[in-house]
Amino acid sequence: MPNPVSLRSPQSSPLGQCQRWAGCSLLLVAFLLATGCGKGDSGNTVSGKVTYKSQPVAGIVHFVYADNKELTAPTGPDGSYTIEKAPTGQVTVLVKGVPGSGLAVKPPPGSPEVPSMGGTSAGGVPPPAKYAQAAGGLKYEVKQGKQTHDIPLSD
Repeated sequence: MPNPVSLRSPQSSPLGQCQRWAGCSLLLVAFLLATGCGKGDSGNTVSGKVTYKSQPVAGIVHFVYADNKELTAPTGPDGSYTIEKAPTGQVTVLVKGVPGSGLAVKPPPGSPEVPSMGGTSAGGVPPPAKYAQAAGGLKYEVKQGKQTHDIPLSD
């Protein structure tokens, strides 16, 4: 009578299966760490200038993702902005004015001129109101790495 020896290979034994799963899991983790995980990557930087009628805009740039995550950056005196640690993917771009940065209203005739606290002397013109909402129609695809995205606004 033959000796009852197990016909299972080491791969099909419970210990062999566990080792195989552990090896596959380690390979998967190593791959994800090496290639990044899409939205998990945060070394991306988007910068550019926001202009309206060739003038720099005083405002705040908002990148809104599909999951409603939002990243913001103020514009500089020349309309420049930089959003750091931006996940990759499609964003809706909003440009909102900064309260108190609007153009000065002309005083009535005969009144003394009051210096403007906004407009180009304070670093830019206000953006048109339509760009403060998603219906303004601005979209951008954030890619990996450093990138430039200028935002020219119109009426």
